Amino acid sequence: MTLEALRRGDLAGARALHLHAGLTEFPPEIFGLADTLEVLDLAGNALTDLPGDMAHFKRLRVIFCSGNRFERLPPSLGDCPALSQIGFRRTGLREIPGEALPRRLRWLTVTDNELTTLPAALGERPALQKLMLSGNRLNTLPATLAGAERLELLRISANAFTSLPPWLMRLPRLAWLAYAGNAFDPPPEAAAAAVIDWRHLQLEAVLGEGASGLVHRALWQPAGAGPPQAVALKLFKGRMTSDGLPEREMSACLAAGAHPNLTYAVGRLASHPEDLAGLVMPLLPAAWRPLAGPPSLESCTRDVYDPHLRFEPEAALRLAAGIARATAHLHARGLLHGDLYAHNTIWDGMAGEGVLSDFGAAACLPRGEDGAGLQRIEVLAWGILLGELLDRCPEAPSVLRALHRQCTEPNPAARPLMAEVGAGLPG
Repeated sequence: MTLEALRRGDLAGARALHLHAGLTEFPPEIFGLADTLEVLDLAGNALTDLPGDMAHFKRLRVIFCSGNRFERLPPSLGDCPALSQIGFRRTGLREIPGEALPRRLRWLTVTDNELTTLPAALGERPALQKLMLSGNRLNTLPATLAGAERLELLRISANAFTSLPPWLMRLPRLAWLAYAGNAFDPPPEAAAAAVIDWRHLQLEAVLGEGASGLVHRALWQPAGAGPPQAVALKLFKGRMTSDGLPEREMSACLAAGAHPNLTYAVGRLASHPEDLAGLVMPLLPAAWRPLAGPPSLESCTRDVYDPHLRFEPEAALRLAAGIARATAHLHARGLLHGDLYAHNTIWDGMAGEGVLSDFGAAACLPRGEDGAGLQRIEVLAWGILLGELLDRCPEAPSVLRALHRQCTEPNPAARPLMAEVGAGLPG
């Protein structure tokens, strides 16, 4: 057991420590690792506070305390000189004191808590890059966040906002935004889709698992004549994710409609024996795979690619154009994807055929200038994806390099809309 090994001194010099042992108090033996510890994972315990002398952990970069019982973010975290990532998800948080936020804060996750306000100090952390606030009771953000020039990803779904702060659309690096489930964001109108009875499905292998549910390969026997069809079935877990509410993901996927570069829904599941919600989607070819892995602790907001991955120019162009047109299709239907990433891009691994997946962060777009401003946030996300393709393409087409510059303009108003991007790409 790790706790026993810690007490025996077997973990001397450890850089990472994972303790999941029903703890009600912070083990003092952890201070024996103060000179080396960089990652401390105390998730899933029953802690209510941390020691006041956390400053002894000079190298601590990451702390996870999700699933504990903290009503207040411990102020002593702000004294940790190297701390840049804090995760306190589903702990009952009601308060974040400004002094609890370390100067090097880069990534804060406080999803699924009871926060009603945030401190002004949050916008005074110059390295802040990723901010996960979904599932709280917030109705405003600190005005100081208008100066968060490095903020790239923001999740505020399922809160109590009645509008979006106008300065969000002026942030130079904001590329991934989720806001569904607030008062100003009505559920999208679903496109026509079949209702598929659980009894007409035969589950096969699990294809993947995301924050909101499991995806299975399945055989669907439509009512009436005809052979069974191979499909993908996503069964939802039914709880809050870092992006937002599963029911909003379902609504957005149904509202998206069919497109050759999207993983759209062909039907909604009915009559599951455990009353689980689900969507039936076209099955992708078995050899298709995610373009990259999700961000790591080190990369924060950027996906992790196979270091050996390279693209032929034609494949890079085909893949970039397909995702651009899928995104333009969503925007035309009044939807923001919110999570346009390589890890949500499923491709054939060679020719550049691909689809954009995962509607967990999707939301409705307002009309007018606000809607256009939000679209330009997503244009930056596509521009970042394009840049990652170009970095791995030895002879990239010049049209793509020019588009990359336009779509990653620090001034959001200078970026084109996605419809313009898609229309300007060949093929």
